[in-house]
Amino acid sequence: MAAAFSSDGEAALRRELRLAAAAPRTDLQGFYEMDRAAAFVREGGFRRVALQFPDELLADAAAVAALMEAATGAEMFVLGDTTYGSCCVDEVAAEHAAAEAVLHYGPACLSPCRKLPVLHIFGQQLLDVGRCAEAFRELYPERQSRVVVLSDVVYAHAMGQLEEQLCPEYPNIVFSKLVCGDPPDPVLPGEEHKFGRRFLVDAPGGLQDYAMFYVGAEGLALTSFMLTWNRCPFSSFDPTTSCGRHETLNVNQALMRRLYLVERARDARVVGILVGTLGVAGYLTLLQHLQELLRRAGKRSYTLAVGKPNPAKLANFLEVDVFVLVACAQNSLLDSSEFYRPIVTPYELELACNPAREWTGDYLTDFQDLLPGACAHMELPPAVPAAEAVPDISLITGEMRSTHLCDPPASQLPPSTTLACRDQTWALAEISPAASFLNSRSWQGLEQQLGQTPVSKAVQGRRGIAIAYEDEGCEQP
Repeated sequence: MAAAFSSDGEAALRRELRLAAAAPRTDLQGFYEMDRAAAFVREGGFRRVALQFPDELLADAAAVAALMEAATGAEMFVLGDTTYGSCCVDEVAAEHAAAEAVLHYGPACLSPCRKLPVLHIFGQQLLDVGRCAEAFRELYPERQSRVVVLSDVVYAHAMGQLEEQLCPEYPNIVFSKLVCGDPPDPVLPGEEHKFGRRFLVDAPGGLQDYAMFYVGAEGLALTSFMLTWNRCPFSSFDPTTSCGRHETLNVNQALMRRLYLVERARDARVVGILVGTLGVAGYLTLLQHLQELLRRAGKRSYTLAVGKPNPAKLANFLEVDVFVLVACAQNSLLDSSEFYRPIVTPYELELACNPAREWTGDYLTDFQDLLPGACAHMELPPAVPAAEAVPDISLITGEMRSTHLCDPPASQLPPSTTLACRDQTWALAEISPAASFLNSRSWQGLEQQLGQTPVSKAVQGRRGIAIAYEDEGCEQP
């Protein structure tokens, strides 16, 4: 007989799991704002449209596509699985279907796109506005409190009702507005425009005189807000539990962890640039900037496109000391504690390699703030000869390290070339040192071997679990 707190595990191994599919919604017209989506398609004259759904809304995809085709006469294509985070618009998958526009459903990071017209349909999740207002009054009993109200995009539809209840009582409350894509007007003095939210503060001390109230569940969006506006106290209301609270996440500890990763980036000699988005505007410019930054800092860099990163994928690149992830603001803060090598953000890499950028207490999660012409862009300073460079000691290893920048080349040299045999003819081929090194490794990744594997009919495979397949039988002791 098994003990009360232990067992041999056989029951768990033999248990069959049955995954229940999410039940389709009944109010598709209201939840997915079918009228607004159909008007967007008709006014744009689009004939092929991609519908992008996150996993939790896929149960409604077929019904929504059928209704949209009937309302617009356009051809609809459902994008069920995204290459990167579902909060970003997957323009690459839409282009594979030759789509002329994208309807993005569900939570979104609101990062501006590069090519296709996009309409965001967040899905109007239910919010108890009365209970939310009560929680706000409990958290801020002082009626003169200066508070900025932020919300998850799925609750943005109810912010107008919340504003009507709270504004008469709180004269200094500010509600943020969603802005999809680039701001239509120039940013005014005292106005904040980050993460697709826009709001104006008029306190003498600016945003530091305000507290932040977030309507939504705990997640990456809230974490990104708290790190970016780390000088403001935060509170939140979770609509799923109807509970409000002062956020107890120790932002200083989170910042200390990120600053530790900056030290790891300073020590790194080989850096892997992970392409975490192909749709956010400006990502190619940032890639070029990071490559130039690493080259000037005397570090080798490799650009890798691996889709959604996980520990197994990145463990194949043992030569890389640290990775930098180029992604949207919500997906940049990846917890790399389970990874073989740490993963930093572009801002953290700049702190490590750009001597002109110093830590001021402000944290940037949106890589577009680092691009030329942006508010936080900093040019690389002139190079300093190695003999005149200030010595630097690693806080992790205690060893001396180089932090000075190298001189840029006077002219861009052509890539190294050599003669290579291709199809029994000699041709001039470009040789990459990284490709040559990869070619020398014993494992080089999966090979398609097209045309070399004979075609065979599908056959019945084994059934059961590895401890006892059905065709093997099971001997009882």
